[in-house]
Amino acid sequence: MDHKKYKKIAVGGTFDKFHDGHKKLLATAFELGEEVEIGVTSNAFGGLKGDIDSCEDRMRCLKEFFKDRLNYTVMVLDDAYGTTVFDDEFDAIVVSEETEPVAVEINEIRDSKGMSPLDIVVVSFVLADDGHPISSTRIRSGEINKKGNILKLYFIIELNRHVYICSSTMY
Repeated sequence: MDHKKYKKIAVGGTFDKFHDGHKKLLATAFELGEEVEIGVTSNAFGGLKGDIDSCEDRMRCLKEFFKDRLNYTVMVLDDAYGTTVFDDEFDAIVVSEETEPVAVEINEIRDSKGMSPLDIVVVSFVLADDGHPISSTRIRSGEINKKGNILKLYFIIELNRHVYICSSTMY
């Protein structure tokens, strides 16, 4: 068995429309941690992002993706911090570029409690075909699919001093 860099590592998110960006984030956590705790936002907390799949569906999708692994737990997150601000066994957290500020906040809270800070591992975005990050929001809107393939083309028409932004769905 290869040696992992961290004993216990945290990773969290909404994980709606489970996509290639989520896979990269989680693969990094599994690559670095002996034990991985995955926090999935609750229906109430995750629902702040809009119309998302239920927490149960999102957790089931994660568990299906990791069905061959044994070194993880999946838990519900009712806030942005989860157990990282209480559990001193964590030694690292894996975040996306977008959620790095939350990891900094977690370390500030841990410091105020006399806990050791977490190493913060920032995973870069996975880009869609158009060079912009893959996101659940873009997938929900029908702009891209879970692999980052473009589903809608946007084009601008200028006519009689008016600018029209149009979209066309590709099939």
